[in-house]
Amino acid sequence: MKKLVFGIFVLLGVLHSNAQEQESTTNKWQARFRILSVIPDESASIEAIGGDVDISTAFVPEVDFTYFFSKNWAMELILATTKHDVEAVSTAVGDIDLGSVWLLPPTLSLQYHYPAGKFKPYAGVGLNYTIFYGADEGPIANEVSYEDTFGLSLQAGIDYMLTDKWFLNFDIKKLFLQTEATVNATSALGATVKADVDINPWIVGIGAGIKF
Repeated sequence: MKKLVFGIFVLLGVLHSNAQEQESTTNKWQARFRILSVIPDESASIEAIGGDVDISTAFVPEVDFTYFFSKNWAMELILATTKHDVEAVSTAVGDIDLGSVWLLPPTLSLQYHYPAGKFKPYAGVGLNYTIFYGADEGPIANEVSYEDTFGLSLQAGIDYMLTDKWFLNFDIKKLFLQTEATVNATSALGATVKADVDINPWIVGIGAGIKF
């Protein structure tokens, strides 16, 4: 029994040592450069005048960084900013051009990576904080403002290794994002109008990355 217990501890020690050695040779960081398509899945509840909202799709460059805690678990931070045209549609006073607004939505995601040869699929869940800035009111409103807000994200993607360091990437995220918009209107609308806006964009990215 003593020999068996001793043998188990020796085996556990060997496995632990091998795991540490394997993790020590794993690249802890990776960075990607991607081109994103940000596709809003929008809807709105607009006070007084009713109607809905239309938000344009945007194409932007993006940089992200990933830190690996282990071979499988990692945290990813994405950095990008997008500009969208906004229009209130089918309201009681017709369609209203609300200009454009910039979104800065840094998103931090916890990921699980499953290495499978050159193909390395992963999935993640994250927290987003979106900052709205640079609003251009358009020809109708005197001022349009958007409330900065938190949101959740779901993610799936795959890396394809070209070498030990360089890889290609395809990634898709669903961001659950809501905000309150306030339109200080001209006499054509007659009042300040508020709207609860669901943006909920799909974010599709393709690019390349490097491990280091």
